[in-house]
Amino acid sequence: MADGLPHTEVGQHWFEPLADHLGTAYLRYSFTKGTAQEVEYLVGELALAPGMRVLDVGCGPGRHALALAERGIAVHGIDISQTFVDIANSANSPLATFERLDARAMTFDAEFDVVICLCQGAFGLMTANGDDAVVLGSMARALQPGGRLALSAFNGYFAVKYHTGADFDADTGVSHERTEIKNPAGEGQEVSLWTGCYTPRELRLLCATAGLRVDRISSVEPGGYGNDPPSTESAEYLLLATRT
Repeated sequence: MADGLPHTEVGQHWFEPLADHLGTAYLRYSFTKGTAQEVEYLVGELALAPGMRVLDVGCGPGRHALALAERGIAVHGIDISQTFVDIANSANSPLATFERLDARAMTFDAEFDVVICLCQGAFGLMTANGDDAVVLGSMARALQPGGRLALSAFNGYFAVKYHTGADFDADTGVSHERTEIKNPAGEGQEVSLWTGCYTPRELRLLCATAGLRVDRISSVEPGGYGNDPPSTESAEYLLLATRT
């Protein structure tokens, strides 16, 4: 495993200083440009409509939450980064609220019709064994019975096959890479990124433990959400599930 794998306590996370450096520059990255298509797909697949309540876990600067709010859907977003929460709140959306909260510390109980966790926004950024299971379980509890979950996860097969610039630990399923990120002024900083990677089978097993029925797992790309069957060729899987 790569040296320096962080095992952070609840309430703090290795991603926080990265988000502080990125700020609004996060929204310059190409993977953020597919928000409209992703939201359009989710609205259709999850039958989202005004009057429903959505929880966005690992909401970042709020791009999905704000797009849903523009459709008349109430959204509450949580993120470990206060910098990202401040950016999201600066939109002053009447239907979207945001707070700094560690996803491992969620205590929501049957409060939401839908929970979304996209672009490795909490799930997948945990490095300690069991933390992703804790996050998934908390998302399931946040749903009303019959509520729906949309969760993206990095494709473990893709990581091994194509992510050659990273070190993949077969024991933990965590990929580690060094990369440069730039702030809004263009100033670079070299950082470590850790991403938990998954197979469809592992996602199904986690869901069964969390009390979630898997409706579909699809191979997707940012800005390319759809119903393609799982494969080794996409960077992400998109899981749709229902609280039983």
